[in-house]
Amino acid sequence: MSAAARPGRLVIAVDGPAASGKGTLARRLAAHYGLPYLDTGLLYRMVARAMLDAGHDIHDAVAAEQVVNSFDETAFPEERLRGREIGEAASVVAAMPAVRAGLLTRQRRFAAQPGGAVLDGRDIGTVICPEAPAKLFVTATPEVRAARRHKELIGRGEAVTLDGILADIRRRDARDSGRSDAPLKAAEDAIVLDTSALTVEEAASAAIGIVEGRRAA
Repeated sequence: MSAAARPGRLVIAVDGPAASGKGTLARRLAAHYGLPYLDTGLLYRMVARAMLDAGHDIHDAVAAEQVVNSFDETAFPEERLRGREIGEAASVVAAMPAVRAGLLTRQRRFAAQPGGAVLDGRDIGTVICPEAPAKLFVTATPEVRAARRHKELIGRGEAVTLDGILADIRRRDARDSGRSDAPLKAAEDAIVLDTSALTVEEAASAAIGIVEGRRAA
């Protein structure tokens, strides 16, 4: 029996595309159940940031493999991991099999904590924690996701356009879904939660309901 499936533990896997609301919901679930939370996307952003800081070409798979096996998770303040540029760079390195393999152990170690954990990303339910008892696949239309990301970036003072963000969203969706290693997709036993027309509170309530349903089952 895997660590995720041990009795008395609760592992919640939250997957979905960029700006779907999965991070917000994962944090809400972690707070509700008193569990540690990991935004696995930040790990890929750390790899991308380390590569950019070292002057590597973000498409250099050899350099990425070296970085992923040596970077310090505590070395990057979160403000250096946010923004449009680093998000795009993270999507590039996330398509590299060596990077995904290098981060696998870190993510599974986090999920194996005694009481359980909440993890969000692109392949939590399919690869990292395939035996997690509660799996959600959070989604929304590209237009809604682009509007959310546009509002977020404008609030940070970035000069962006809604059309440009929508193009980024569609490009990242294609890259994440089309990669050969751990493509973005809903696990067969995941519950799909479309947040397009939901407020944060409505989406959080629905997510808790999904987890409670799985716990009861």
